[in-house]
Amino acid sequence: EEYQKARVKFVQTVADLASRPQHIEVLQQAGVMQLLRPLLLDNVPSIQQSAALALGRLANYSEELAHAVVSGAILEQLVFSLGDQNRFYKKSAAFVLRSVARHSPELAHAVVESQAVEALVGCLEEFDPSVKESAAWALGYIARHNADLAEDVAEKGAIAPLVLCVQEPELSLKRIAASSLSDIAKHSPELAQKVVDSHAITHLAPLIMNSDSKLKREVCQALAQIAKHSVDFAELVVEGEIFPKIFTLLKDADEVVRKNAATCIREVAKHNPELAQLIVNAGGVGALVDYVNETRGNARLPGVMTLGYISAFSETLALAVIVSKGVPPLGHALEKETEDHIKAAAAWSLGQIGRHSADHAKAVADCNILPKLLDVYLNDASSDDLKT
Repeated sequence: EEYQKARVKFVQTVADLASRPQHIEVLQQAGVMQLLRPLLLDNVPSIQQSAALALGRLANYSEELAHAVVSGAILEQLVFSLGDQNRFYKKSAAFVLRSVARHSPELAHAVVESQAVEALVGCLEEFDPSVKESAAWALGYIARHNADLAEDVAEKGAIAPLVLCVQEPELSLKRIAASSLSDIAKHSPELAQKVVDSHAITHLAPLIMNSDSKLKREVCQALAQIAKHSVDFAELVVEGEIFPKIFTLLKDADEVVRKNAATCIREVAKHNPELAQLIVNAGGVGALVDYVNETRGNARLPGVMTLGYISAFSETLALAVIVSKGVPPLGHALEKETEDHIKAAAAWSLGQIGRHSADHAKAVADCNILPKLLDVYLNDASSDDLKT
């Protein structure tokens, strides 16, 4: 009895201490990793679970400790017990895998090598939403590093259950599943194709009108990561009926939602004149001009670039931007923004508007843009990229 109590007390104390950064070095020096490892196979579930939680917190803290988890053969043990343990343990074990995988591609690869992906995909089919959430999160952390790792996650069957998770009622599960799908789709057209083939767009697109800000962020991001690869994908995103609804998100209370919505619109607009025209017809230019007027800093960039992409395709599209008073906010960005790449984007977009004809050029000149361009060009602090 005493022995039992002491073990529980030990492992809970370590888990508590590991949640505070100032104690972690001391725990590491005390060789706590080696002490926790046998407890992962303890016959008392609460001890197993606390041991996994403590390891997850340690691995989360630094890359060095994550390496210690890998070299201590702890991953194999976790993966082995993911198959048959209770839901609380599964959640903690998935947390350890996520904590290791997040640091670098090498560590994520070690997680893949330990056959963790198969076990995590199995957890996506659990009944308990918090287990699914923990597993989806870990899979996203593995996939986000590079195309090879994302391919591993896709090959082992993660995409279809992640799309099912997007349809679950729990908001936090929807968010994490959308984020993980985005982490897979972003790397290549082939991976995006796999996400599209699992009918992800059908289930993601309606969620842009959800009331939860964090969910809207992830959904806009995921749709942008799909649409960016090709005209076909962009058209599929449009068929999800995101226009004109997504324009209301440019005025959302949440800054990240606004930026991700603008990015999604940009990734559709850039492909061809038809898609750009579609955005104009849906009333998108006015909404984008307001967005560029109202934002500052990096969040402004997707709006600035979208106006440039739309204007680049034809005289009439550029005229739509002029008529919607798109030139003055671009001039403001050129003059007032502090970062060179945003100024450069504004200069590029103004060039796309003005280049079509003498009338277009005059419309740009009438907004007093030329002196601003000259100031930037003559400024020693401007980068070569901006000057050209």
